[in-house]
Amino acid sequence: MPQVMEFKLPDLGEGLTEAEIVRWLVAVGDVVEVDQPVVEVETAKAMVEVPCPYGGVVTARFGEEGTELPVGAPLITVAVGAGSEPEPAAVAESSGSGNVLVGYGTDHSRPARRKRVARPAAMAAAAVAAPVAAVAAVTAPAPAAPAQASGPVPVISPLVRKLARDNGVDLRALRGSGPEGLILRADVEAALRAPAPAAQAAATPVAAPEGATRIPLKGLRGAVAEKLSRSRREIPEATCWVDADATELMAARAAMNAAAGPKISVLALLARICTAALARYPELNSTVDLAANEIVRLPSVHLGFAAQTERGLVVPVVRDAQSRSPESLSAEFGRLTELARTGKLAPADLTGGTFTLNNYGVFGVDGSTPIINHPEAAMLGVGRIVDKPWVHEGQLAVRKVVQLSLTFDHRVCDGGAAGGFLRYVADCVESPAVLLRSL
Repeated sequence: MPQVMEFKLPDLGEGLTEAEIVRWLVAVGDVVEVDQPVVEVETAKAMVEVPCPYGGVVTARFGEEGTELPVGAPLITVAVGAGSEPEPAAVAESSGSGNVLVGYGTDHSRPARRKRVARPAAMAAAAVAAPVAAVAAVTAPAPAAPAQASGPVPVISPLVRKLARDNGVDLRALRGSGPEGLILRADVEAALRAPAPAAQAAATPVAAPEGATRIPLKGLRGAVAEKLSRSRREIPEATCWVDADATELMAARAAMNAAAGPKISVLALLARICTAALARYPELNSTVDLAANEIVRLPSVHLGFAAQTERGLVVPVVRDAQSRSPESLSAEFGRLTELARTGKLAPADLTGGTFTLNNYGVFGVDGSTPIINHPEAAMLGVGRIVDKPWVHEGQLAVRKVVQLSLTFDHRVCDGGAAGGFLRYVADCVESPAVLLRSL
């Protein structure tokens, strides 16, 4: 008799607690191999193909496309080791590979262990004929514990418990929106945003005129909304800005690109200037640890940059930007931008940033006061580079001018440090030779 294994939605990392089923890649009755992708899900950060750590026949799927599931909810069940023909075939042990993310497949460096299983056709037939009780024993929910006034019965994610504990939320007072009343991260966050009890009675759904469209605030859009709201709640931000003459920077870029080799983007040059400025003003490459009441200065610059995609605005991260050349930065920006446009960024590509470079000049605008990408401490905004009248060497001339703005967390530094950072960036833009002192 085959052993029926239940594969649950894995923890996809970086604090993600739920995902939406976008597309099933297998059907009931299909034969799957170890680490074969079985479903495509959308998290708050990226689209991810989830591989199953078991090989065998799919006996059940849980959730329709468009359904949002919490981490730990069952995805599929697989009949492993169906049949008993004498010819052995290699297959992973019933314990599975233990690896559930694309790009992190079974470790083939260890000696393979073999099991006797049926060939695919026989396996499928055996799985279909397997006793219903075998499947039911796995797929049926666990018996509910006796009702208690102390709180809900379903098991709550440790991440959700930590979020509630850190913010003083009593889980026993919440009504979960997940399966069987499971309390999700969204429920805790809703409790944090909830008005005082006296004001709750007056809260009513927003009346919408006939023909209005309601768009669920979930997935990427919901994650962005939550992060921006948290940033505004927690960070006392301030913004300073300056106009800079970028004529010499554009000339330097043209000279670089006239030489043999890969082309250098303007964004790459600005990123290199940013990393040099952060070396001078490391307080802006930091984060605030509220629990410890400390400012944490970070050793490396993991530079995020805003990229517009069909799914919305995302912020891919260039790791260790401080150690990269303009050529390396340009190549990495290009690689991550292409992944963003095709929806193939991994969660790791979108997390861990320490400073963000926001080039809103691509939208044809001059300035902005962006919201800091929590938990970072600062963001440099760059407007369009446009011809403007400018006093150059005592004479009025037409020069290429750009507006630079720095939004910063006033807890990590004062206006002097923020102004010094921005002035250094502007000096490097106006005279790229200034940057050579830092290289």
